[in-house]
Amino acid sequence: MKYTTLPNTDIEVSKICLGTMTWGNQNTQDEGFAQMDLALDMGVNFFDVAELYPVPATAATYADTERIIGNWFAKTGNRDKVILATKIAGPGDYTAHIRTTGFSKEALHEAVDNSLKRLQTDYIDLYQLHWPERQTNTFGMRDYKHNPNDPWTDNFNEILQTLEEIIKSGKVRQVGLSNEKAWGTMRYLEESKTNALPRMITIQNSYSLLNRTFEGDLAEVAARENIGLLAYSPMAFGVLSGKYIKGTAADNARLKLFPRFARYSGDNSTEATKRYLAIAEKHGMTLAQMSLAFVTGRPFVTSNIIGATNLDQLKENIDSIAIDLSPEVLAEINAVHADIPNPAP
Repeated sequence: MKYTTLPNTDIEVSKICLGTMTWGNQNTQDEGFAQMDLALDMGVNFFDVAELYPVPATAATYADTERIIGNWFAKTGNRDKVILATKIAGPGDYTAHIRTTGFSKEALHEAVDNSLKRLQTDYIDLYQLHWPERQTNTFGMRDYKHNPNDPWTDNFNEILQTLEEIIKSGKVRQVGLSNEKAWGTMRYLEESKTNALPRMITIQNSYSLLNRTFEGDLAEVAARENIGLLAYSPMAFGVLSGKYIKGTAADNARLKLFPRFARYSGDNSTEATKRYLAIAEKHGMTLAQMSLAFVTGRPFVTSNIIGATNLDQLKENIDSIAIDLSPEVLAEINAVHADIPNPAP
C-alpha cells in the first residue's frame, strides 16, 4: 500500500480509501465485515461513510452503513487502526426523511452526535458536508444555471463557527467538503483565512476516466490551496470494469438493480468506455486496474475511494495501487479524452 497525509495535517492515510455505500443494501453486515477485514489486511486504513448510506437512500435503511461499521469496531476493537470519514447529508427532497434544516448549528451538532453513536466511537477523523445547500450544478448537471430565487443565504461563516465548536469538543478532528464547486470551495477557504476558522482540508467529488471535470477549475484550487481530492466513483458505478460492455455483469450488479443510476451509461460514455477497454487490453491490464491506477496517480488526488460488492472485486481494486501507468498509456487515455471529453459530468 502507498500512504500520504491529509493536507495540512499529520494524519496518514492510504492512497486507497474503502467506500462503503452498498453495505446495508447490496451487501449484508457480514459482507461489510469481510470487506473491512480484507481492506485492513491489505493496508487500507482509510474508510469513508455517510449518514445517508446505504444508497439508494430510504427512510427504512437510513444510516445502516454507519451502524455496520460501528458494530465492526465493537467486534474487532480496530477503531484505532482506521482513519474514519463520514458526512452530514445536504438538504433536498431526497433527504427529507433525515432532516430539513440543512447545515444549521442544531443540525450539525445533532448529525455529529448521532453518527458517533452509530459508529460506536467518540471521535470522527474527517467530517464532511455531503453536498452544498445552495442550488448549483452537482450530481451530473453539466452547466451552472443561476436561480435568482434560490432561498439559500450565505452561511459559510456560520457553518465554520459551528464546526469549530465541534472540533474543540474533541468529536471531530478535521473537516472537508463533498460535491462542491470551485466558488464554494474558495468561499470556505477565504472564511477560514480571514476569520481564523477551521480549514476544509479535502473535497470529495466524482472523478474518473468518464468524468474529469475536476480538472477544470478545482484542480488549480487543489494545487494552489493545498486541498486534496478524495475521488469517488472512480469506476463509474462499475461501468469502467467493462462488465456491462462485455455482458458479464452479475444479476446483483449496481446498474442492473438500480437502472435509474444512469449517470455513466449514455452513448458517449459507452463509446469512451469501449476505447478505454481497448487501451487496457492492449497493455495487458484489466479496465478496472487501468481506471483506478489513472485516478490514484493524479497529483491532486489524496485518496481514491473504491467500492466493491464482493471480495474478489475488492482485492482487484486494492491491488491497482501497484500499477503506475506509462507515458504511452497516459497519452492514449488523453487522446480518448480529447475526442470524448467528460461524457458523464
